[in-house]
Amino acid sequence: MTREVFIALAEREQEALRGFLLALCCGNKSDADDLAQDALVKAYVSSAGYQDKGHFRSWLFKIAHNTFLNHKAGCRTMESIDEARTLASTAAADSSFEHQDLYLALRTLPPKERSAITLYYLSGYSIKEIASITATSEDAVKKQLSRGRDKLKEKLKL
Repeated sequence: MTREVFIALAEREQEALRGFLLALCCGNKSDADDLAQDALVKAYVSSAGYQDKGHFRSWLFKIAHNTFLNHKAGCRTMESIDEARTLASTAAADSSFEHQDLYLALRTLPPKERSAITLYYLSGYSIKEIASITATSEDAVKKQLSRGRDKLKEKLKL
C-alpha cells in the first residue's frame, strides 16, 4: 500500500476510529485521541502487510482495539458509576459529552466486554466481525455482549 493510499483510507476512517476509541475510553477525549494517534502510527508501519480485501476499517479497528487493550493493562475497572463519576469529576473528563452516564457505566465494564458492547452497539459491527477484530470466538463475543448488557442494565437501572 502506498503512502498516499494509506492517507486517503485513514482520513476516510478517522472520524469512525475516534468515535470508537472515545467510547472505549468512556468519553475521555484526550485518551481517545492519544490512542487514535498510536493506532494510526501502528497501522502505517504495518500497512505493507495489509491485504486489500475492502476491510480497511476492520483492520484499523483491530489495531486500535489492541492498542486500547495494551494501554488499559495498567488501568483498573471502576466498581460503580459513583466511583467512575468521582474519578471523572477529579480528572479532566469530557463532561460536555451527551452520553456521559453511558460512558460512566461503560467504565465499570472489563475491557473485553466494553469492546464488544462498543463495537456492536456504537460501531454497528456483526458478531462475526467483532470476533475477527478482537481475535476471539463468536461464542465468546456473544457471552461478552450478554454479560456487558446485563451489567449495564444493572448499573444504569434500566
